[in-house]
Amino acid sequence: VEAVPPGARLVLVGDVDQLPSVGPGRVLSDLIGSGAIPVVRLTEIFRQAAESRIVINAHRVNHGEAPLLDGGEAGTRSDFFFFERDDPQEIEETLLHLITERIPRGFGLDPLEDVQVLSPMNRGQLGVVNLNQRLQEVLNPKGKAIQRGLRELRLGDKVMQLRNNYDLDVFNGDLGRLVAIDEVEQVVKVRFDDRLVLYGTSDLDELVPAYACSIHKSQGSEYPCVVVPLHTQHYRMLQRNLLYTALTRAKQLAILVGQRRALQVAVRNQDTRRRYTRLAHRLAAGAGGGGRQADPRTP
Repeated sequence: VEAVPPGARLVLVGDVDQLPSVGPGRVLSDLIGSGAIPVVRLTEIFRQAAESRIVINAHRVNHGEAPLLDGGEAGTRSDFFFFERDDPQEIEETLLHLITERIPRGFGLDPLEDVQVLSPMNRGQLGVVNLNQRLQEVLNPKGKAIQRGLRELRLGDKVMQLRNNYDLDVFNGDLGRLVAIDEVEQVVKVRFDDRLVLYGTSDLDELVPAYACSIHKSQGSEYPCVVVPLHTQHYRMLQRNLLYTALTRAKQLAILVGQRRALQVAVRNQDTRRRYTRLAHRLAAGAGGGGRQADPRTP
């Protein structure tokens, strides 16, 4: 804000209904709630977007309504599918089959480049850690490997950067491909978009396989295809804003695999932990209550 020159306008664009930040505070929510700045809410679904089940169902979930479910089994040409499975083992096997067989064959999407599994939690059979191990086994079983504790990184793996590293110019949530391994020197090369980054021994712990990642880690990213396991073993994480965030990561195809009950719990549950800040109060006091809620139709 300090860098904005006098006379310029600052326009902030965001989605307050997604997951809150990992760190403290709730800046966007406080800005909107303060009444100190004009707010425009975009609520209309335009014709092109209205043809997408992803868009329709994301809006339905955000309003506490059950998504419109295609059977999936019938193979109808849609961009949203729900495969109802009850047992965690069955959910896992269905997920693996979809990623390795049905999605590439039916939609022409590459399992490594285009498909991202998003799980509500890190632990458990349907959590990020186990799903990464299983997906690594089927998608990249023979790559040259480097071992870091219990974690194995293989040549050809899709990997994620876990935290900001300003020396390497890579940041939390960045996705890349592991393209070279020096087993003697214990260093690897990772391609992020159009550049190569060399990771030494001290930096390797910042990399993890990323065939699957948590929904929290996916915030700010988009993927051609998103696959989400849903089961009541993730009960405490089944929340509306979590499911809404997962669905809005998908650009072309969104697939839910799991229990109908878990889906219902997620849609209904708005019981998110309240964050208490003074930002909205300070903004309102500074503006003298002069803000307004703008008409969404205002250009």
